[in-house]
Amino acid sequence: DVQLQASGGGLVQAGGSLRLSCAASGGTFDDYAIGWFRQAEGKEREGVSCSAWDGGKYYAKSVKGRFTISRDNTKNTVYLQMNSLIPEDTAAYYCTTIRLCVVDYQTGFATVGVSDNWGQGTLVTVSS
Repeated sequence: DVQLQASGGGLVQAGGSLRLSCAASGGTFDDYAIGWFRQAEGKEREGVSCSAWDGGKYYAKSVKGRFTISRDNTKNTVYLQMNSLIPEDTAAYYCTTIRLCVVDYQTGFATVGVSDNWGQGTLVTVSS
């Protein structure tokens, strides 16, 4: 099974940028959608962005225009470029495989078949 590991988090001031990486081991993820999720303290986990196997890209409304997802299948890595960070982006960020991502006009996107193999995640802290 493919194992994913998120990295790249850190402490940044509001308005700053970070780039998160999600690296795969134990296989390739060419046939998977890869999603970024985040969980802030005391809140439920929420979807942030999804990179579909066919090149489709999906974003939560709260991050659209600020975050950019990309994937390099030759490196088995998916990236999340986060710009114009705000304190509300503070959370632990996780990546995992997803069977399908679709547009949801209320939230930005919805997922089907999210793997529960979350890994350790990477912490992003945005100071005001």
